[in-house]
Amino acid sequence: MRCPKCACQEDKVIDSRSSREGAVIRRRRECAGCTHRFTTYEEVEQEGLFVIKRDGRREEFSRDKLLHGIQRACQKRPVSPEAIKTVVDRIISEIGEKYDSEVPGVVIGERVMEELRNIDEVAYIRFASVYRRFQEATDFVQAIQKMEDAP
Repeated sequence: MRCPKCACQEDKVIDSRSSREGAVIRRRRECAGCTHRFTTYEEVEQEGLFVIKRDGRREEFSRDKLLHGIQRACQKRPVSPEAIKTVVDRIISEIGEKYDSEVPGVVIGERVMEELRNIDEVAYIRFASVYRRFQEATDFVQAIQKMEDAP
């Protein structure tokens, strides 16, 4: 690991902790050259998981893309960054358990909507409007009515 301050490659691990329900290991390190302390994170990389898009294209699954989409839906809403990361981790974990190499994009979109519905209704409507490609105001009204009717 290269020190972000002096670029020295010698360091020692001061502390290791499991975080995000054991999915990530957080390591606190100290540079042997300049004694600067910094943090690194290790997580299991999902290898070879592809998303099958609506038009049939295949695209490599991206945690960052999923995170960004949820963050955009929750923008200026009272949803903590920790809650968003927890949702992303939960979705990725479920997808990893059910699918080995390919996952339909529809599955990811529906899971995101389920999670957003539980944490913030406005974020849910925002995401649904983009995901389901709302064209008219009546589409929003129908989505809200459907949300209110569901338990």
